[in-house]
Amino acid sequence: MLAGSVIRRAWRSARVKVLTPEEFESPLGKRVYDLRHTCLTNWLNDGVPAAQVAEWAGNSVPVLLAIYTRCVSGQLTDLKKRIEARGELPEIPV
Repeated sequence: MLAGSVIRRAWRSARVKVLTPEEFESPLGKRVYDLRHTCLTNWLNDGVPAAQVAEWAGNSVPVLLAIYTRCVSGQLTDLKKRIEARGELPEIPV
């Protein structure tokens, strides 16, 4: 086990070496956990089903959606096209 301070110092050192000064000053990868958050957000934005992302992340779907729903973007146009491609919805008998 490593102390949190050791991990933070190593992470900071790695960020200094690989990021530009502007990137380093930004929130980009500020914490190691940010990488996980970015990965899960990218999977969701790439259209991987939430159930699959939750399984890979070790979360339940409700927990995943509670945290990441606000991060999903860029899918609306594709989703509309998929819905329109199916045609009119059938009438439901009353």
